[in-house]
Amino acid sequence: MDDKLVIGIASSALFDLAESDAVFREQGEAKYRQYQEENIAEVLSPGTAFPFIRRLLSLNALSPKDKPLVEVIVLSRNDPETGLRVMRSIRSHDLPITRAIFMQGKSPYKFMEALNMSLFLSANADDVRTAIDTGFAAGQVLGSPAADLEGSDLRIAFDFDGVLADDSSERVMQSEGLEAFHAHESARVTQALEEGRLADFLRGINRIQDLEENMVHSDPNYNRRVHVAIVTARNAPSHERVVRTLQSWGLRVNDAFFLGGVEKARVLRVLKPHIFFDDQRGHLTSAADDVPSVHVPFGIVNHDSVESPPD
Repeated sequence: MDDKLVIGIASSALFDLAESDAVFREQGEAKYRQYQEENIAEVLSPGTAFPFIRRLLSLNALSPKDKPLVEVIVLSRNDPETGLRVMRSIRSHDLPITRAIFMQGKSPYKFMEALNMSLFLSANADDVRTAIDTGFAAGQVLGSPAADLEGSDLRIAFDFDGVLADDSSERVMQSEGLEAFHAHESARVTQALEEGRLADFLRGINRIQDLEENMVHSDPNYNRRVHVAIVTARNAPSHERVVRTLQSWGLRVNDAFFLGGVEKARVLRVLKPHIFFDDQRGHLTSAADDVPSVHVPFGIVNHDSVESPPD
């Protein structure tokens, strides 16, 4: 597992479980188990993270079959019996996911380190919050799946502070205001920020992009499949510290949007990422209907906002 980009995915992020969840909430666990058994042959519809996961897994075509670049593992609160429908749906959708952990009523995020996971995605806000507080990289999926379910290209967008980087600069912004924030960042242009929860995930994506760069050198007609962007509320003069920090980490992105307060949804609707990560729900709600989004509940901006779990 050490040579792969490993992602953990809850069934609630991979599939649309609204109907199943309603049975559990309204009729209880026994009826939920009966419902899943009676509908075991009914294929679950794609959920918010489905297009992202499908495209991520398709990148294994860039490497030999015995050395896959990406591994996706199901981490589920279902017990093994009720999880059978999830695994059958995975097979029906032709997703190359073979590993799964089912723990009845408990979140299996604790196994992330053992399995070398760089990211855990779920629709359950409590599970995500606990994983983040424990030191793992996790996010709650929001909104609808990307419209283009098929295809081989993969577009990923990140906010910077509280997502790729820690929230030390954001703390200045929240406590002292915008002017003090710009002064703080200008004075520390060459001082790299500490890595945030998703920096290691970007590192794994960059490794795949390195492979694509080698393919371009061999074949100038090769079209790169992976594209990474930063979409942040920072603007000049605080933009330079973002670039210098990424350089110091040995990481990179293809594009950067320094929007300075312009609504991110305006750019995201044009950029059309298959997944967008942000630590502030306010930046996600306006775009979630058009852009599959992930709330990373890390740092000071999330201290007072705990969302109830949807499943």
